[in-house]
Amino acid sequence: MELVLSIWRPILEILFIWGLIYYLIRFFQGTRAIQVFMGLVIIAVIFNIAKILELNTINWVLTKLFAVGVVAFLIIFQPELRRALARIGQNTFRGGFLKKGGPVDELIQACEYFSRHRIGALIAIERDIGLKNYIESGILLDAEVSQELLITLFTPNTPTHDGGLIIVGDRITSCGSLFPLTQSQDLPRVLGTRHRAAVGLTEETDAVCVIVSEETGQISVAAQGKLTRDLDSEGLRKILIHLFKPVENPVVFKDWLPRHWKFLQERNPK
Repeated sequence: MELVLSIWRPILEILFIWGLIYYLIRFFQGTRAIQVFMGLVIIAVIFNIAKILELNTINWVLTKLFAVGVVAFLIIFQPELRRALARIGQNTFRGGFLKKGGPVDELIQACEYFSRHRIGALIAIERDIGLKNYIESGILLDAEVSQELLITLFTPNTPTHDGGLIIVGDRITSCGSLFPLTQSQDLPRVLGTRHRAAVGLTEETDAVCVIVSEETGQISVAAQGKLTRDLDSEGLRKILIHLFKPVENPVVFKDWLPRHWKFLQERNPK
């Protein structure tokens, strides 16, 4: 028994540390934090080598540098860390949004109207992470999602035209809400504030944003900080169904995430 424990304990510890590092890299992948994180890993490796070789001066310098680097990492990349922690344990999505003849159909019909008439729109749909802070920044509503109401709220030259509209379940909870703008340099410069606000919100939360360009009428979807552009109504429907369909085995988060990213990459090839 002691022999078995002596073998399995190191194996469990190695697997735990490997899994922790793996998910940290996945959480930060695609953000500027990953570069600093990898830098800290390299410094840690060099530190251990210097310790083994008894290079005391290098060891002392790296000890001070590593301590300062960790503190700087926590301060500078606090938004990325907050988003990563917020995503831990998210396993299920709201399925009521997809009911036949429900909000998704009304939303798609409204987006078709916006696209034809070149009316700008920014619509956020809540999933597991609450959007209360963003809801409170706008005009509070409690109305059923309908094509007519969406069109009315985004009519140009009205107080509710600018800002974002938020849908929770099958209800419109606010309009004219303010979303954080992304700091990503990867977005094309031709994209305006609506697209940057949509990407910014999906970087901070797990919400899904639907955007209609006022200049081109192009329909786009933002999710997990990624933007999928130039969609028709059928493409929009497929993405929304994929993002909001219930997960058959919600516990297996590691299996859902690769499928989710693969789907978005197929919809938005480079």
